[in-house]
Amino acid sequence: MSSTTDTSSNPAGAASGRPRPGGAGRAGNAPGGAARGKPGGRDLVKALPWIAPALALILGVVLFPAGVMFFNSTRDISQSGVDKGSVGFDNYVEVFSFPYFWPIFLRTIVWVVVVVVFTVLISLGIAQILNKAFPGRRIVRLVVIIPWAASVVMTTMVVYYGLEPYFGVINKFLVDVGLIDTPEGYGWTRNPMTAFIWSIVIAIFVSLPFTTYTILAGLATVPSDTIEAAKMDGASPARTYFTVVLPQLRGALSVAVLINIINVFNSLPILKVMTGSIPGYDADTIMTMIFKYIQNQHKVDVASALSVVAFLIVIVIVAVYVKVVKPTREV
Repeated sequence: MSSTTDTSSNPAGAASGRPRPGGAGRAGNAPGGAARGKPGGRDLVKALPWIAPALALILGVVLFPAGVMFFNSTRDISQSGVDKGSVGFDNYVEVFSFPYFWPIFLRTIVWVVVVVVFTVLISLGIAQILNKAFPGRRIVRLVVIIPWAASVVMTTMVVYYGLEPYFGVINKFLVDVGLIDTPEGYGWTRNPMTAFIWSIVIAIFVSLPFTTYTILAGLATVPSDTIEAAKMDGASPARTYFTVVLPQLRGALSVAVLINIINVFNSLPILKVMTGSIPGYDADTIMTMIFKYIQNQHKVDVASALSVVAFLIVIVIVAVYVKVVKPTREV
C-alpha cells in the first residue's frame, strides 16, 4: 500500500520533526561538549611553563614576605632581633589598645580619599585639555610627565625647604602676594595640621601624571562619531561630556582610582619628609606609624602586627571597590 510504503520510508522521528535520540539535534547539548570547553589538568600542565615565572614572582615578592610578616607579628622579638618565642596575638592587642590608633586610622582614610578624589578631578581637566589639538601639545604632554619622572623624595624636599620660615621661597611668595604678613611667623612644617595639608598637596601633585595619562589613553578610545552625533542632536558641550565622554572613560577611571588608592595608602616618603620631625602622632598615617615603631621604638614584632592590619585594610578596601565599581564590566 502506498500509505504503508510512505510511512516506512519516513521514520516517525523524521516525520514528526523531532530529533532522534543521540542524533545531531542533541549534539550541542551533550554534557561532553560542555566539558570540552573547560580547561582540564592537561591544559594546566601545558600552561605551567608559561605562567611559572609569574607564579614564582608572586610567591617570592608577595606571598613569602606576607607570610614572614605574619609570623613575626606573633613573636616576641627583642631590639637586637632575637626571637624569644611566640606571644600569640598579644602584639595585635597592643596595636589596637594604642590610644592614637583610631585617630591615625581615620587620618589615613582622609589622606587616601582627599588625595585620590582631587587627583582624579584635576586629572580629568588636564587630560581634556591635552586631548585637544593646539600648538606645542607634545611639549606640554612631556612637561606633565616631569613630576612622575622626578624622585618623590626630591620633590618633597623642594617643597619642605620652600616652606621654611626664614629662607623658603614659598613663604616669600606668600608674603609678596599678601596672603601672609611675615614669613617668620608661619612654620608650616612644624605644625601637624599644616604639615599634613601640605603633604596632601604634594601627593596630589606627584599623582597627577599617571592619572592624567591613564585618562588620556581612555579619551583616545572614545569614538569621535559618537561625539559628533551628540553635537548634531543639540547636546551642549557639558552634556556631551557627562553623558557621552565620561561613561566611556569608566574603564580608565576605574583602573586609575584603584591604583591610586593602593599607592596613596602605602605612601611613606612624602609624610616621612614633611612630618617626620614633628613629635607625637598627630600627623601620622598607618604607614608612618609602622616606620616609627621600627625606627624609634625598635618593636619589629608590633610593627609587623600593624603591617598585617594595614595589609588587611587594603585588601578589604580593594575588595569592596571591585565589588561595587566592577572595573572590568563593559559600559
